[in-house]
Amino acid sequence: MEDSEIIDLFVARNESALRETQSKYGGYLYTIAYNILANNEDSGECVNDTYMKAWQTIPPTIPASLRAYLGTVVRNIAITVFRRRGNLSNGGSQYALSLDELGECVSGGETPQEKADANLLGQCISGYLRTLPVQTRDIFVCRYYFCDPINDIAGFFGASESKIKSSLYRTRKGLKEYLKKEGFDV
Repeated sequence: MEDSEIIDLFVARNESALRETQSKYGGYLYTIAYNILANNEDSGECVNDTYMKAWQTIPPTIPASLRAYLGTVVRNIAITVFRRRGNLSNGGSQYALSLDELGECVSGGETPQEKADANLLGQCISGYLRTLPVQTRDIFVCRYYFCDPINDIAGFFGASESKIKSSLYRTRKGLKEYLKKEGFDV
């Protein structure tokens, strides 16, 4: 079933929208949640919460890309669960590993000023990513947004793990230089 048809089912408040969403995107959503949480039960709950959130938000929201919308929703839910667990040292989580990798470039904050700085930082990172070749940017997003394991990224791009690791290293190094140039302490 096409995404537009699934969205029409949501708009019509037809519960088959949930079955169709699960059928088409269940595995994709579970993978995102599992990459962040490394826990089967929590990942399944995040996927179910994603279906509920979609039911509650479509309409009034009509996403241009159902896949991207659902991916963002499940990612945000999984990150909330991850933070609530307070387990930033979970070695099995691709999210924890990707945070460690990015730790050399950026750090988080809690005060209002630090939150404002984090928004500016996000804008700068987006600006930097727009300067990259599409494949380099896609590799970066796969790793640090979707938290995909390196071997999965290598398979997707038909490259060796070594090439992906090198690309990510060069991109992080370039990001660090870019952020320094933009006035961020890294």
